[in-house]
Amino acid sequence: MKILLTTLHAKYSHASLALPCLASSCRGIPGVEISIREWTVNEPREQILRMIMAEQADMVAFSCYIWNIEQTLQIVSDIKKIKPQLQVVLGGPEASFGIFELMHANPAIDFVIKGEGEEIFRQLLETFAEEDNFPSSGHNLSEICNLFFRDGEEIVCGPHTNHQIDVDTIPSPFETGLVDLTKPLIYYETSRGCPFSCAFCLSSMEGSVRSFVLERIKQDLLFLMSHNVSQIKLVDRTFNYDAKRAGLIWEFILEHNSCSHFHFEIAADLLTNENLLILAKVPENTFRFEIGIQSASESTLAQVGRKADLERIYNNVRRLRAETKVELHLDLVAGLPGEDYAGFLESLQKVAGLNPHEIQIEPLKVLKGSPMREIASREEYRFSSYPPYTILRNRWLSYDDICRIETIGRLLDLFQKHGGFATAFEYLKRNMTISQILDQMARKAGNENLSSFSRRRVYELFATLSEELATGSGRPELQDALFFDYCLSEMPLMGKLPSFASHRQKECSWPGQRDLPSGLDLPQGCRIKAFRHVFINDYRYGEWKSGPATCTFIYVSGAGQGLRILMV
Repeated sequence: MKILLTTLHAKYSHASLALPCLASSCRGIPGVEISIREWTVNEPREQILRMIMAEQADMVAFSCYIWNIEQTLQIVSDIKKIKPQLQVVLGGPEASFGIFELMHANPAIDFVIKGEGEEIFRQLLETFAEEDNFPSSGHNLSEICNLFFRDGEEIVCGPHTNHQIDVDTIPSPFETGLVDLTKPLIYYETSRGCPFSCAFCLSSMEGSVRSFVLERIKQDLLFLMSHNVSQIKLVDRTFNYDAKRAGLIWEFILEHNSCSHFHFEIAADLLTNENLLILAKVPENTFRFEIGIQSASESTLAQVGRKADLERIYNNVRRLRAETKVELHLDLVAGLPGEDYAGFLESLQKVAGLNPHEIQIEPLKVLKGSPMREIASREEYRFSSYPPYTILRNRWLSYDDICRIETIGRLLDLFQKHGGFATAFEYLKRNMTISQILDQMARKAGNENLSSFSRRRVYELFATLSEELATGSGRPELQDALFFDYCLSEMPLMGKLPSFASHRQKECSWPGQRDLPSGLDLPQGCRIKAFRHVFINDYRYGEWKSGPATCTFIYVSGAGQGLRILMV
């Protein structure tokens, strides 16, 4: 019996962790052959269908999430029309709630696994293997907990249980060679569950935290680091729920890592002084922390069961910023109960004041199965009936407010992706707060499509959206500061300066390497170009100096090294 495990990723760079865990848990079942194939939601459905059918599998199991459920259901429907006897199994968070409704609406689905799938899926395959075919009745299947299936015209399920898997019984998918290590981003988990019970998150439904034993974690991490995996993203919902455990793992990584970059989701208020001392030793471009602030309103957080010591969070984020080289990514969720548009801007201002490397803003998603659904019903929320179930309005935010918040989030994404615009923002902050600046920019942007912008176009967009924020004599200075930021992110090309700086063409020069200042320690074997310009102010230092300043930017590039920019 051939089994195909598959999923549709949001991006090609992603590699599944769920499917290899399922496959490793099902190894050794007599007569069962398992293969894994992965695609993306951006590929033509017809092509994915053709590739699935070419596998000649007896069963296809899909891992379902909010970003792929609609495409998955379309493919499943087509599969059954081509080969009715092929068995279809769905699992994952988007298939684990409202299962009867899902199966009634989609008769092509034969089985749904609710919750953690490793034990259930193995029992399902063992039942098939024992009968040397698909079971002729649901008798044996009805003994499998949390398995939903069709018995004739009826949809039935085995016993419902909150039983949690002993995670150490799951064989390492890395040691068994089931994870595609050629992908630039590899997911890894050291624990399951979450110590918190936030109403808007499905992790609150997973119960207490269960950690793999430390020795297993070290073996897996050593395996990944020894294979020079570029990006390792830990999917633990709160990696540092146990401060001592987190510290031991961080120290192990520091001892053995050579080139991998690690992403952790942490709770900043759980960091100890000992943790911060360890993190002070982390080299640049090695650790990235995602920290969910969600809202700066304690009353709002309380209404969704979010337990957080905001002052401790802020203090620890400041220490991380000042004492370590960890990249800080702070999250806000817009649409939580009790927070109106002015309150959102206050939360944004508070988070921006912590000076993180990145701020991410997401409108609330009222996920199936989450406690937020009950709150949404009680508080008159309106949200999309289709994945990802994004909020449309509530008692505190209108649809226009939600749209403006989404625009602020998109602008932040663009600005952060293309250099951060630190100098231009610093100039604007002389008269306005960062939240006021972004609010005004979003209002001017309106419904403009803000996707797929080149770097130059993003800088021109910034100039357009900010021109009314600096009037009269201030506008040339703002454009000057913005051009300085541009030079720090991309080399201006002769005859192709951004529109807000096109009048500066005569003031620009592109010196050759011989014309650069002597004594520069320039790398050998790299491509080196330079650009020189006289700015209104000297922006090279923490405290700006008024008066003209000549700056030379040196752009160094080499194979596999990206672009480095030096400034003198």
